[in-house]
Amino acid sequence: MKKKIIIGVLIIIVLIVGILGYTVISDLIQEDKLKTELTELNDLTNAEKINMDEINNRLARIVTTGDYAKVEKAFKTYLSDNFDNSIEITNLINDDRITTLLTFDNYKTDGKEFNESKIFIKETKEKLEECKNKYSEFMTKDKAMSYIDDKGLDSYYIDLYEKDVVGDMDSIKDTTVEDSIDEIISLLNISEEILNLLSNNQDTWNLVGDNILFSNDSIRGQYDNLVNSIG
Repeated sequence: MKKKIIIGVLIIIVLIVGILGYTVISDLIQEDKLKTELTELNDLTNAEKINMDEINNRLARIVTTGDYAKVEKAFKTYLSDNFDNSIEITNLINDDRITTLLTFDNYKTDGKEFNESKIFIKETKEKLEECKNKYSEFMTKDKAMSYIDDKGLDSYYIDLYEKDVVGDMDSIKDTTVEDSIDEIISLLNISEEILNLLSNNQDTWNLVGDNILFSNDSIRGQYDNLVNSIG
C-alpha cells in the first residue's frame, strides 16, 4: 500500500512538472510570437516606402493567445489610434486649398468678403491644433500605458508591455511633426490677415486680368508686406 501511495505521488509530481513545463514552453512561444510580430510591424512603419494596407492588416490581426493577446491588442490599438491621428494631420497639411487661398482664382470666386476662405482657415487651424495636441500626447509613455492599464493583467505582462513593447519613448521624441503643423498654422494666419485686409478695404482694390491693383498706397504696402512675409 505504501509503495502504491509513493508511486501515485510520483505520478502526480511528474504530471505537475509536465504541465508546468508545457506552460513555460507555451509562454515562451507566445512571447516570441509577440516580439516577432511587433518587430516586423516596426520594420513596416520604418520602411522607405510605407505600405499602409499591410500595416493595417497587421494592426487588425492578433497572432498570440491568452494574456499575450491582451498585450498585443493593447499596443496595436494604441498604434492604430496614433496612425489615424497622423493620417488626419497629413490630410490637413496636404489640403490643396491651403495653397490656393491667395491665388487670383480664389480672389475671383470667393472675394471680396472671402467668407468661405475664412471659415476654411478657422476650421483647419482648429483641427490642426487638436491633432497636434493629440500627437504630443500619443508620444508619451503615459498615453501608451493607458491602453494596458484596464486589462486586468498581472505585473509580469504590464512590465513586458512597458519595457519590451513600448520601450523608451523619450529617446524617440521628435518635434518634426509639431514643427510642420506650426508652419502651416503660421501660413494660415498670414493668409487670414491678407484676406481680412482685402475684405475690410474692398473699395481700394480690383482684379484686372491676373493682377490685383490698389487705389490706396497704404493698403497696397500692407498687402505686399504680408505676402512677402510668407516663406
